[in-house]
Amino acid sequence: MKVALIAMSGVRAANEELTAVGLTLPGFVERSRVIASLPSLSLLTLAALTPREHEVQYFEVRDLRADDPLPADFDLIAITSFTAQIKDAYVLANRFRAAGVPVIMGGLHATVLPDEAAQHCDAVAVGEGELLWRQILDDAGRGDLRRRYTVADRDEFDLADAPVPRYDLLDIDRYNRLTVQTSRGCPFRCEFCASSILLTTKYKTKPVERVLAEIRAIKDLWDDPFIEFADDNSFVRRPQARRLLAALARERIRWFTECDVSIADDPQLLDLMRESGCRQVLIGLESPNRSGLDGVEQRGNWKLRQRDRYEWAVRTIQSYGISVNGCFVLGLDGDDERVFEDVYDFVDRTGLYEVQATVMTPFPGTPLYGRLLAEGRIIRPCAWDMCTLFDVNYIPRRMSPERLQRGLIDLATRLYDRDFIKDRRQRFFRGVREAHRTREIEEQAA
Repeated sequence: MKVALIAMSGVRAANEELTAVGLTLPGFVERSRVIASLPSLSLLTLAALTPREHEVQYFEVRDLRADDPLPADFDLIAITSFTAQIKDAYVLANRFRAAGVPVIMGGLHATVLPDEAAQHCDAVAVGEGELLWRQILDDAGRGDLRRRYTVADRDEFDLADAPVPRYDLLDIDRYNRLTVQTSRGCPFRCEFCASSILLTTKYKTKPVERVLAEIRAIKDLWDDPFIEFADDNSFVRRPQARRLLAALARERIRWFTECDVSIADDPQLLDLMRESGCRQVLIGLESPNRSGLDGVEQRGNWKLRQRDRYEWAVRTIQSYGISVNGCFVLGLDGDDERVFEDVYDFVDRTGLYEVQATVMTPFPGTPLYGRLLAEGRIIRPCAWDMCTLFDVNYIPRRMSPERLQRGLIDLATRLYDRDFIKDRRQRFFRGVREAHRTREIEEQAA
């Protein structure tokens, strides 16, 4: 069979004013370019699981938008999409089906709303695709696709069985970083989180030798790679993290990941991260205020319990030469209009190297969406194109939707002011030098 794997890429705000702001503010522009330049790791993994008797091609949706008619010489089309782009994915799927090519859809959105997705495709994959792909290919080869493929209860994909993704299918020059997954899932359950926790009930890690094999496959294609670890929360299991970081130090790469503030408690871990090429960590701080954080993490209110350590954690991590991209969610139920100034003040006090400000977004399948829908606070139910993290599609508890939208724009204008960015980054490098001198003195004294 000839199989096309199609990734929907390039999330943009639905609100025109936000889009205009994004085109001029470095914070949005830099981050949007990063998002747009990431290939779909899930599709590249499925490609690696595809037997060699099948021909596989990988496409970004932007490569197909101008094609009329679409290329129809495929036996199967597989599409995965972010929620914000799912309607575009449905249009694309409908066009392929009209051309007589069978389509299967998968990913987070299709997993939580399979009945909706099924209206636009021949089959839907629900859950971790690695567990379903071979059966899908076998059925498609016989011309007998089922309407739905679902991972059995309690069945989990073992990351020890993960293949090296087919990075060779990519035009490497089109990307400014490539992704490698070292873990899947998260031990925490934040109300608004729409990540791999919707696909797996466990937090699981990939064996170090598997991670290294993927990194070396990238290095075979790219002399000086920048790698983003596609994890929801790296380094939760510290012994495994130390083994991985020690191995990475020998690979001479630069990398970025997402984790939580607890890494600040572990100087040995921070040393290993720096020595292994870590350039930045993205940390979900969510709110600078205790009232905003209360109830966000639903298992043990973990975010609230960390709040008093936020400023110390940011300064500690950055003192090791690892920049922090602090992420804030505006419009949380416990925050009022003062949150915009509170976020700015926190960023200024701590000298955050980079900051990402978004609005609380009710993604389908999350506890947040169910709660807000039950409370009658979703403005446009099923308006998935509003799930961009920048567009407001709910009624905040302590301000109006209009005030939240305007507050985001005004705060972003201040946060991404070029002089403010320059000042923060100068403070970052100055702080790193001072911390390095202090550690040298302490080591000599010891």
